[in-house]
Formats: sequence, C-alpha cells, structure tokens
Amino acid sequence: MRSREYGPDLTPPWKRSAPVPEVPAEPGLVVEEAGTGYCGAVIRCEKTAQGPTVTLEDRFGKRRVFPLEPRGFLLEGEPVTLTLPGPARSRPASGPARTASGSVAVPGARARVARAGRIYVEGRHDAELVEKVWGDDLRIEGVVVEYLEGIDDLPAIVREFGPTADARLGVLVDHLVPGSKESRIAAGVTDPNVLIVGHPFIDIWEAVKPSSVGIAAWPRVPRGQDWKTGVCRALGWPANTGAAWRHILGKVHSFRDLEPTLLGPVEHLIDHVTVGGPVP
Repeated sequence: MRSREYGPDLTPPWKRSAPVPEVPAEPGLVVEEAGTGYCGAVIRCEKTAQGPTVTLEDRFGKRRVFPLEPRGFLLEGEPVTLTLPGPARSRPASGPARTASGSVAVPGARARVARAGRIYVEGRHDAELVEKVWGDDLRIEGVVVEYLEGIDDLPAIVREFGPTADARLGVLVDHLVPGSKESRIAAGVTDPNVLIVGHPFIDIWEAVKPSSVGIAAWPRVPRGQDWKTGVCRALGWPANTGAAWRHILGKVHSFRDLEPTLLGPVEHLIDHVTVGGPVP
C-alpha cells in the first residue's frame, strides 16, 4: 500500500489565518497590542533571550514591553505583524508616523509641564474618548483634560477657575443643540477666555461611526427610554452599558473611527487652550 506524504502544515486551508502585512517597529509608530488593547508609540525594538520585543509608550508616558508575535498588533485598526527594523526591512516611504488624531507623531516626545489652561469634558465616556484619540497631542501640548460631571456645574467651575488670556478654559458639552438646557447654560458664560463647544449626539456613543463598531446604524430609541439601555436592547447586547462602552471604545483606533461633527469641536478646543497660552 502506497504511503501518503504530508506537508509540514496539516491545518485545513479554511482554518488557516489569512496573511497580514509585516511592518517594521520603527520609533514613533503608533500601534495597539491586539490582546490587551494597550495603545502606544514604539519607543524601542530589540532582541532578547526570549525573542524580539517592542516597547510601547502610551499617552500618559507609561511604558510596556510586548513580544513580537505574528498578528500581535493593530495598525489603524488592521492586524499586522511587527518586525525588527533594519536595512533589510525598512518601511516603505509613506510619510511620518501619525498619532490617533492624525497629527504628526513626535518620536520619543515627553509630556510637557501642564499648562495653566484646561479642557473640561462633560461625561465620563466623552472624556475617555477624547483621551484615547487626542491623548498624544494633549500630552505633548501639556493640556490637562478634566471630567465635568454635569453642565449644571459649569458656572461655578468657571468662577473658581478664573480664566485669563494665559489660562484659557475650554469645555466640551454633551448634546449641545439650540433650545436645550445645555445651550441656555452655555449662553450664560460670556467670558472671552472660555470656549464652550458641543456635539449634536444624544450620547457620545453616536460619535463613533457605526461601521467601526460593526453595525449598520445606531438604533432609534423612543423618547422617555434610557438611550444606552435602549441601544443595548436593540442591538441584542447584554444589558450592561459599562461593558457596551468598553466594547465600543475598543473599536476606536483613530480619528477615522469618529464622526466629523465631533472632530472639529475637539480640535477647536485644543487650539483655544494652546494658542497664546504659555507653558510654565
């Protein structure tokens, strides 16, 4: 009886993972570790006794070391295999590395001493989204983002902060539309050193493009129902809004995952706080 000859890979073709691009882990490249969701810029890549590793630094200046495993990282939301950089594996000329917000990355940049100016963001989820996409820019510019629990607290915060031309205040308000309570409170703040902008979404979840989350559209929730709970119910997600937000935020890798109507207001706030305000 004739013996069969087998190749080295016995995995059926339909179970094999599709090949992904190999990308040299060059300093300044911003990637996300696929297993943990840790996002940061490449600081160094080196060989060790256990194999090659890469060191990533996040927007807060914290560093973590990861092994260079196949399909181990996401670049702009797509899986890649990072490789040791070198003459034989140099990345094709494609312009400078970019931060998640689309700005030119500054390799090895350290966080500046915090400016006197501040940005307040209404809503915890809103603040987390701003940090994820604009965190690198804010760290380089020395801008601190603080959480504003509710718009009702804004007048007191402005009085306590005491904005000046060198210590400007920027505020991102949830669902800032004409005729709303939010718009009336915002209109009552007339200090020229305070900029209040907002987005039109019922909740910051809607600022994430449906395609990035893997849905056709954000569901319509009838008035009088809790919007987040209604969304989870309509999409067949577990009734756990905290877990749902972690899932949504994990799908955001860069500004490309966000609606333009959020991008403009946030960029405007950063410009307002940084232009003309000296860094201590």
